Amino acid sequence: MTFGFFSFFIFFLAIILVFLAVKTVPQGTEFTVERWGRYTRTLRPGLHFIIPVMDRIGMKMNMQEQVLDIPSQEVITKDNALVRVDGVVFFIVNDAAKASYEVRDLTRAILNLTLTNIRTVMGSMDLDELLSQRDRINAQLLDVVDDATAPWGLKVTRVEIRDMEPPQDLVDAMARQMKAEREKRANILDAEGIRAAEILRAEGDKQAAILEAEGRREAAFRDAEAREREAEAEAKATNMVSEAIAQGDTQAVNYFVAQKYVEALEQFARSPNQKVFFMPTDVSGVLGSIGGIGELWKEIGPRNSDGGPNNGPWDKA
Repeated sequence: MTFGFFSFFIFFLAIILVFLAVKTVPQGTEFTVERWGRYTRTLRPGLHFIIPVMDRIGMKMNMQEQVLDIPSQEVITKDNALVRVDGVVFFIVNDAAKASYEVRDLTRAILNLTLTNIRTVMGSMDLDELLSQRDRINAQLLDVVDDATAPWGLKVTRVEIRDMEPPQDLVDAMARQMKAEREKRANILDAEGIRAAEILRAEGDKQAAILEAEGRREAAFRDAEAREREAEAEAKATNMVSEAIAQGDTQAVNYFVAQKYVEALEQFARSPNQKVFFMPTDVSGVLGSIGGIGELWKEIGPRNSDGGPNNGPWDKA
C-alpha cells in the first residue's frame, strides 16, 4: 500500500515536471527565461524545454507593432498661443530582454516620453508653423522619441499628431485674416483685369487711328491723282479745241461752248440756295445761238492778213 502510493506520487510529480518543462511560444510573442531570478535566454515562437524549478518564464513580450494613444494636452507655442493636441505612437519591440529589464512599465515610459517631447518640439514653434508644418513636427518627434527609446530595445516607426485645436478666438481671427487675404487677392485680380482691358482697348484705339490715318492718306492720294488726271484731261481737251480752232474747225468751238454751258447749268441747279432761273424752253434755240457764234467766227476768220484763218484771241502776232 505504501509502495503503491509512493509510485503514484512519483508518477504525478513527473507529469507536473514535464508540464513545467515544456513551453509553447505563440507567433508574434517572445518569452524571457530566468534561472534563479537571473535572465538567461529568450524563447522565440515554437516548442521549447526549460529546466523545471531552476528556470521559469520571466516576461512575455508582444513583438508585433503596437499603437499607443497619446492623450490630449495643452501646449504653449513660441508666440504664447495655447493649443490642445493629441496623437498616436507606433512602435515595435526588437529586443525582448531589453524591453523587459531595461525599463519598468514600458507603455507608461513611452507615453510620458512622447508627451514631454511634444511640448518641447511644438513649444519652439509659432502657431502658424504648427498649423502649416505638421509633417515637420512628426519627423522631429519621431527622431527624438526613437533615439530615446533605442536603449529599451524598441523601434518607434511613426509619431503622428492627430489633432490640433487652437482656442476659438484664434480660430475666428484666422478666419477673418483668411477672408481679408482672399478679398485682397480678388481685388488685385480685378485691378489686373481692368488694367489689361484698358491696355487692350488703348491698343485697339491706336490701331484704329493708324488704319484711319492710312485710309485718309490713301484717299487723299487717290483724290489728288484723280484731280491730276482730270486736269491733264482738261488741258488735253483745251489743247485739242485750240488746235481745232486754229485750223478753222467751228464744230470744236460749238462743242466746247456747249459743254461749258451745260456744266454751268448743272452747278447752278445743284446749289442749295433758293433761286429763280429763266432759260429758253426750246433747247434748239440755245444750240442755234451756239451755231450763230460759230458762223460769226467763220466770217471773221478769212480777214487774217496772211490769207489764213483768223484765230481771234488765240492768234499770235
